[in-house]
Amino acid sequence: MKRLFIGCAAVVTFGFAESYTQADRILDMQKLAQAMQDIQAGFFYNNLDIVKAGAEDLKKTIVKIGPIQEEINNTDVYERWMDGNTAMKKRIQRRIIQHSDDIIARFSDGDATQALQVYGKISSECMKCHVSLRKW
Repeated sequence: MKRLFIGCAAVVTFGFAESYTQADRILDMQKLAQAMQDIQAGFFYNNLDIVKAGAEDLKKTIVKIGPIQEEINNTDVYERWMDGNTAMKKRIQRRIIQHSDDIIARFSDGDATQALQVYGKISSECMKCHVSLRKW
């Protein structure tokens, strides 16, 4: 009886689980762009709350980014490795999260110049992913 219940629960769970799609990625990228704009607006208005909200949105959204189903199912070994280069993706995600925390800390301390320089580092990490993994 327990096996039947566990089996049914597993089938239902896997049935409702959806893969990460291109539409999901586009939505997440739009959220990341909005978070970056929020951080920048916080700099211009000298508002720590806006900077914090943007940085938190950035950290929350960046961890969702991953390969889509078409990239996972690709048969070309090199393209599959580049599309799903998880080590590079994880490193970029980790750096963006660290830089987001650094922006909050530096802007809280009143060092807006250093916070803006860290913002540039985040932009650099974003472009690194777009150039290397997304082939822009």
